[in-house]
Amino acid sequence: MRPSGWTTFLAVTTPLHTGDLIDDPGALAAVCDEVADEDRYALDTEFHTERTYHPKLALIQLAWADRVVLIDPLAVDVEPLGRLFSGPGTAVAHAAGQDLDVLAAACGATPATVFDTQIAAGFLGMSSPSLARLVEQVLGVRLPKTDQLSDWLHRPIPPGQLAYAAGDVRHLLALHAAMAARLEARGRLDWAVEECAQVLAGRRGGTVPEQAWWRMGDLRKLNGRSRGVAQEVAAWRERRAAATDRPRRRVLSDLALLTIAQRPPHDRQDLEKLRGVEVHHLGKGAAAEILEAVRRGQALAPADLRLPPDAPEARAPQAAVAVCAGLVRQIADEQQFDAGLLATRADVAQLVTGEPSRLDHGWRASLVGNPLRRLLAGEIAAAFGPGGQLVLEARSHVPAPITVDP
Repeated sequence: MRPSGWTTFLAVTTPLHTGDLIDDPGALAAVCDEVADEDRYALDTEFHTERTYHPKLALIQLAWADRVVLIDPLAVDVEPLGRLFSGPGTAVAHAAGQDLDVLAAACGATPATVFDTQIAAGFLGMSSPSLARLVEQVLGVRLPKTDQLSDWLHRPIPPGQLAYAAGDVRHLLALHAAMAARLEARGRLDWAVEECAQVLAGRRGGTVPEQAWWRMGDLRKLNGRSRGVAQEVAAWRERRAAATDRPRRRVLSDLALLTIAQRPPHDRQDLEKLRGVEVHHLGKGAAAEILEAVRRGQALAPADLRLPPDAPEARAPQAAVAVCAGLVRQIADEQQFDAGLLATRADVAQLVTGEPSRLDHGWRASLVGNPLRRLLAGEIAAAFGPGGQLVLEARSHVPAPITVDP
């Protein structure tokens, strides 16, 4: 007999096709107790960001052994999951970055160990596949995607949506087992586990308000005092959006932000005339706060201006980056690796300019970092072999001048 608060939402006979909607504190405590003894469990969430600044958690899906449960965070405080997350079990998830950020806000904790199947797929030569594609390729199972755009905050959740949500975790443990076996056979399992830990531990935190203007390419192109205005008005928008839990665009549109920076208004009348500025942007004291932000931006000292860092590619010799990036692509093809996982163009540029790079240590160093360093140091040379492939050879140290026929 199930504890109070467990609502079966699918009446079928096979255990792997049943699930329980958890909407009671006692039932959630029972789940935490049961999963705490598992060495791994599947995890996913459903959330919305369209109408709020902070992602709104709508559902948490868990699967372990032959069980699937869906936890309703609108009906029960999910903070007790923090106890589960701090345990020794590995959470298996797909594209887990945003899920973990949402869970950190809701539960005050995230799983200590995560195996991200999307990250791990790169070590098998797959470039950021969707869960549906990965499950079909590895397990031969097709996942229905009919409810991808559903409103998960609506209650009650229709049975079809619940079945879809359960499907997102139902196959994750089998997927993990199959992928781990393939990675182990290629000697890459430790690499994948290491990468999951590094990527998820270093995921992006909250936005620094004074750096919010960096996200807009048009603002980054500004110069002079316009940059200071862009920094201060964008920072104001970021803080107001967070405080009122509204999307940035509803506080002030990107177009309005750009026109304010380009043509700083002196008063409300000037502000109302600017393109992209709507009346609803200016209520509840917002107009006065925007004008004050404009004044702060115009008076901003150069030392207080937060400038976006130059891209590493802009500092590196393009010929060297191009040759090294081509070699990375070839190594990725030969090793059946996702080239973007192996090394990005920014990674290569940092290595070329002698800056700290992900290619300095770990599995990346042995696979691509060390060969590229030898090439850049002139210890070896790159030439084209049959079929246009790059070949690393011993250097002859004999220059081959380029001649131009008359």
